Amino acid sequence: MARINKQIPLYPLLLINFIGTLGFSIVLPFLVFLVIDFGGNAIIYGILAAMYPAFQLLGAPILGRWSDIYGRKKVLLISHGGTLLGWIFFLFALFLPVENLFNISSPFFGTFVITLPLLVLFFARSIDGITGGNISVANAYLADISSDENRSKNFGKMAISSNLGFIVGPALAGILGATIYQEILPVLAALVLSLITLIVIWFALKESKFTSAQLPVTQQIPEKENIRKVFAQECKECYKIANPKKLRFKDVFKLKYILFLVILYFFIFLGFNIFYTSFPIYAVDGLKWTIIEMGIFYAVLSGIMVFVQGPVLRTALKKFSEEKLVIIGSIILGINFILFVSNNNILIYGAAVLFAVGNGLMWPSFMSILSKSAGNVYQGFIQGVSSSFGSLASIIGLIVGGFLYNLIGGSTFLISGGIIFVVFIMSFRLLKIKE
Repeated sequence: MARINKQIPLYPLLLINFIGTLGFSIVLPFLVFLVIDFGGNAIIYGILAAMYPAFQLLGAPILGRWSDIYGRKKVLLISHGGTLLGWIFFLFALFLPVENLFNISSPFFGTFVITLPLLVLFFARSIDGITGGNISVANAYLADISSDENRSKNFGKMAISSNLGFIVGPALAGILGATIYQEILPVLAALVLSLITLIVIWFALKESKFTSAQLPVTQQIPEKENIRKVFAQECKECYKIANPKKLRFKDVFKLKYILFLVILYFFIFLGFNIFYTSFPIYAVDGLKWTIIEMGIFYAVLSGIMVFVQGPVLRTALKKFSEEKLVIIGSIILGINFILFVSNNNILIYGAAVLFAVGNGLMWPSFMSILSKSAGNVYQGFIQGVSSSFGSLASIIGLIVGGFLYNLIGGSTFLISGGIIFVVFIMSFRLLKIKE
């Protein structure tokens, strides 16, 4: 088994994740307003949101593989450099004149206008997406420095750092967006935070793993007829490590349970992203929320999630296995989407509590199961492949969510709930992994 440095401190990675999430979440409260001001509608909002995962689908496996070969730190620098460039173009779009390039009006797509700043926003999201290995490489880094004993707790801490960013980001957006500069200050803040992230990676983050040139001979992806020897952990002979540069996509699925976990990853992201597209439009169109109300909602949601992924998750892990927490979390999530159909603010916030509890229990536990099943040597590549399946689900979910909301309105949330109930049923197979 390849050696892994478990002595690397976790806090620089948590800080990077926090700043990166804050930079992303700071635009959430007003992005839907911006798209509408630039001439778009629910479908355009969904397509714009899908640009990032669409390009991430192409870039994440490559960046994940590079991180296995050349190291996590170098790839994180590339990834966050792309994020910085994306925010520069985003800021540039805000200063462009809103010139109509062409209009579209149809029963299926609705009515919207394609304008110059809207096209630049699409370009900005594409640049960020193609270099968007942030999450998969960060997860691989976290897996490198985690042991089986603290893996789930570490992924819980990672989720907490993300949710802290989601608390501060929307709240900051509400404060900065209320000034006479409106969206300019929040986007400028996101740009500056991306620059700070690059500095932290360069000076504070240590490399987490040995590159492929330094790895010893180990047991990993053997010949087909000998695969049972590896999973039985027999030591009668050694197998030469496969070269990560030559690792094929299909090789990932030779590892036990990986195909099932990746499919589960896909459905989780599909259900979430149908909701992520439709809810902001619903908040503006159905609930008549302002930017400040949107910011408050996202901040409250993330605050509850931080609490769940902290003390609640630690307590739950003492009583339940990670596999059971995925099952429990998914059924809670399925119920919460049903409540979102209501236009009553009390029920909406009740749904937010269930969302935070369900996601807070399920997602860190699922990511811990995936990282343990992935092994050490190809952690980055497998995380990248999983991220690509998540990106594919995001593309489908974000675009379909926009179309569905255009057709059936708030009932779209029931589709998300149905998909998560499928995840709940599928999750019972995870108990076999525990065995």
